[in-house]
Amino acid sequence: MFSKRDPHKPYPHDHLIGATVMRLIPPSVTPNMVTVFRFVTTPIVLWLLLTGRYALGVPAFLLVAFTDALDGSMARLRRQVTAWGTFYDPLADKLLIGSVILLVVLPLLPFALACAVVALEVMLTVGGLFRRRRGRVVSANGFGKTKMFLQVLGVSLVLVSLMIGAPALVPLAVAVLWVAVGFAGVSLVTYGL
Repeated sequence: MFSKRDPHKPYPHDHLIGATVMRLIPPSVTPNMVTVFRFVTTPIVLWLLLTGRYALGVPAFLLVAFTDALDGSMARLRRQVTAWGTFYDPLADKLLIGSVILLVVLPLLPFALACAVVALEVMLTVGGLFRRRRGRVVSANGFGKTKMFLQVLGVSLVLVSLMIGAPALVPLAVAVLWVAVGFAGVSLVTYGL
């Protein structure tokens, strides 16, 4: 029904990352190493945020969330796309976003919104597992990329609100996260479930 995107074809942001940040990363560092870094550092980010160390936790969250864009750009531009990375990169994202939403920012969000974000992420993960078991690996599409960006933006707004004591940012974060839910729904449908 929907055409599948070539996982090797660069996105526009890949070229910007390739011309800037990627120049600082040695060729010996693979995209899968960056994904593993995200898995390993997510508990550290959670600990910083849960213990109220927002001055360190918020920048750490942003850095770890940025590695999502970084590992994908590295894989596409360095021609290092792997089946492992295509599955585990989005899983690392879901772990980061889902755990921060459920364990840190949930009290500031409408319960239905948090449930929608987490439920859609679980459905995308289960769909990925199902496709993987059938020997099909499908990379994220533009809707999924937009969804992840909006989720990071929304969660970041809530975290900044906590850090600087600006509750006025929370309604904006909620609106951004609802838009992310819409993109997650479209991503789910176009992902081929």
